[in-house]
Amino acid sequence: MPAPPQFRALLEVLANHRVDFIVVGGVAGVLQGAPLLTRDLDIVYRLTADNQDRLLAALHDLGATFRADPRRLKPDLSHLASRGHKLLTTRLGDLDCLGTIEEDTDYEALLPHVDRLRIGETELQVLSLRRLVEVKEKLARPKDRLALLQLRATLAERGE
Repeated sequence: MPAPPQFRALLEVLANHRVDFIVVGGVAGVLQGAPLLTRDLDIVYRLTADNQDRLLAALHDLGATFRADPRRLKPDLSHLASRGHKLLTTRLGDLDCLGTIEEDTDYEALLPHVDRLRIGETELQVLSLRRLVEVKEKLARPKDRLALLQLRATLAERGE
């Protein structure tokens, strides 16, 4: 399944900077064949110092600023060292950089649940559809409940 153009470009910038990350959220579902509409790219990134340096360089190249911040504050290493969510806007669209998902599930804990997908020349780690369903089941937002219908239907179509 092709990635939407702005998401593909965002993913290529991250990959070109050798950032260790896993695609999660709606784009993970889209890449796995689910017919979802999403407005941002969500990633969980490895929280090591060298990976934070690479992610910061990628964010600099993307002109990233914190979303909904009138000061247009740019992320720095102290932000990236936190396990929380960094909701950013870039020249290629919105990018949510997550230290963890769920209560405290980090990059390493998600690694056994990734599928490796190739988009053009870029190999990506994408959260498996089954694991994405588990994540979405813990969320109460209406948009996540709607996405669950499509994600489960896609799993059923695949016979999983």
